[in-house]
Amino acid sequence: MAIRKILLPLASTAAGEAALSTALMAAQIWKAHVTALHVRMDSRDVAPLAGEGLSGAIIEEMIAATEKEGNERAHAVRGMFDHFVSEHNVIVSDSRPGQNTATASFAIVTGREEDFVAQLARLADLTVIPRPESGEDVSSSDALHAVLFDSGRPILIAPRTAFPTLGARICIAWNGTAESATAVWGALPWLSRAEAVRILCSDGYQRRGPRAPELAAYLACHDVHAEIATFRPIDREVGAGLLAAAREFDADLLSMGAYSHSRLRQLILGGVTRYVLEHASMPVMMNR
Repeated sequence: MAIRKILLPLASTAAGEAALSTALMAAQIWKAHVTALHVRMDSRDVAPLAGEGLSGAIIEEMIAATEKEGNERAHAVRGMFDHFVSEHNVIVSDSRPGQNTATASFAIVTGREEDFVAQLARLADLTVIPRPESGEDVSSSDALHAVLFDSGRPILIAPRTAFPTLGARICIAWNGTAESATAVWGALPWLSRAEAVRILCSDGYQRRGPRAPELAAYLACHDVHAEIATFRPIDREVGAGLLAAAREFDADLLSMGAYSHSRLRQLILGGVTRYVLEHASMPVMMNR
């Protein structure tokens, strides 16, 4: 299955350039269309604060301030998009003019970002999510989790610094779960065109289910040759060992399932998904 439609939510300019580069790289590989989406907060959402004892005048000031901040952020994001597509000679079009080039468009809507992104992602082949700047908690990103839990589609988490390549050398994080199987299914288009594929497995990561040799046999049915490599946790962190193994392979894409354990458990106790979300320096494609 070819990838034709890519969704790129852009909340701010902080991580936007790397995300735009990653989304455009994917679009150029697949001759796809990128829809860059900026969701403005509805200033009327501050109205419920009236029940908190605030006066009408204060609430009006808050609404005006929210509106002003939203206008400034939307203007900055649109400016970044326009500069980027101009610099990279990207065709800007609301519809794809043909099958031989990548195209892009920009849209602004008002409402709750997680609602818009999750719904639009259901009819996108891939959603690229910018990685927040260092110090921000990527594991609490509403847009990221909305796509993971509510879209049923793959998500590609862009690195903070864009990679020069994407999908040439792919690592698969495999532990036998339904989530990892869904991730492999979502990655099949990429796996079919990759130069090299490696399955990463570990006794500390494996759950009840098929093991790495069975996955390799399945991939062979799709004409994908994948080697198998075992990794070990680093300082008892399975995620650290997984990322080190992916870097050792010079992977420019890591495919993995997300949240085999509950999200709440991972947020409180930690887990492989959370560790990868917070520490990966390469593009990561996740499914759940």
